[in-house]
Amino acid sequence: MTFKALVVDKLEDGTTKASVQDMTEDRLPEAEVLVQVAYSTVNYKDGLCIGPGGGLVRKYPHVPGIDFAGTVEASDDPRYKPGDAVVLTGWRVGEAHWGGYAQKARVKADWLVPLPDGISARQAMAVGTAGFTAMLAVMALEDHGLKPGNGPVLVTGAAGGVGSVAVAILSALGHEVAAVTGRPETESYLRDLGATQIVAREELNETVKRPLESETWAGCVDAVGGAMLARVLGQMKYGASVSAVGLAGGAGLPATVVPFLLRGVNLLGIDSVLQPYENRLRAWRRISQDLPMDKLEAMTQLATLADLPQLGADILKGQVKGRVVVDVNA
Repeated sequence: MTFKALVVDKLEDGTTKASVQDMTEDRLPEAEVLVQVAYSTVNYKDGLCIGPGGGLVRKYPHVPGIDFAGTVEASDDPRYKPGDAVVLTGWRVGEAHWGGYAQKARVKADWLVPLPDGISARQAMAVGTAGFTAMLAVMALEDHGLKPGNGPVLVTGAAGGVGSVAVAILSALGHEVAAVTGRPETESYLRDLGATQIVAREELNETVKRPLESETWAGCVDAVGGAMLARVLGQMKYGASVSAVGLAGGAGLPATVVPFLLRGVNLLGIDSVLQPYENRLRAWRRISQDLPMDKLEAMTQLATLADLPQLGADILKGQVKGRVVVDVNA
């Protein structure tokens, strides 16, 4: 029996080509659990892996897809049995290990999490790695004292996957949300998700000479990094925190230590790839409780395996809004 998969091959000239191909189970990597994949999604890393690899892919041919949700078909691990609904994010699946852009995947049992009650496989991938990361970022802010009523919470890269979910979660929790975007056409979309203020990217993407500005933000989920993150650090309220989740604006940080020393600002690094199992369960429980599913649906579009080469290129150009759910069986 064959199944469909998006396979990236390296050509003789060193370039890569992605295409939907027929696959057999014996080609899948060795691991304990075979999963019938129902849905995957599209993340920035996926765009890199569909294209030239971005240094993430170790060897070709390769099946990308850094997350997926589906049903266990066979398991050599007692924690999972056939029929169990599961979700996977992180662990370098889709990068170093074949991922979710296929109708079947074989992965380690340690990498899986039971699908929470009340969330379907489709909804889990509307959340995906981006939404899971957003929840981790919000939880980190809460763990460092953020509460509704403290003041506006800034979300940079707000129209992207992480940003969209962060806006929806923060709004649902009762926070004022200021959404940063460089795409004016996304304003109504962001307000529908719960943003109470729209901040133009141009207002924050230039470095200023002053290490401190007016205390404005009670918290921040930052998906941009670079000069914007440096600028935002100088605008945080006393004792406030920034959850750093991305580097769309660059990996450099042209900042000073002054916000940390004079205002007690916290810069919190958020990694979703190697999160411990208990943290994953906590985040998924919070997602099931605190992410409004109607807003999740509003930020979601459906795609197929055949759509992925174009979507991979689009997300690298910043042209994908919200969340893309990939129906691998369509």
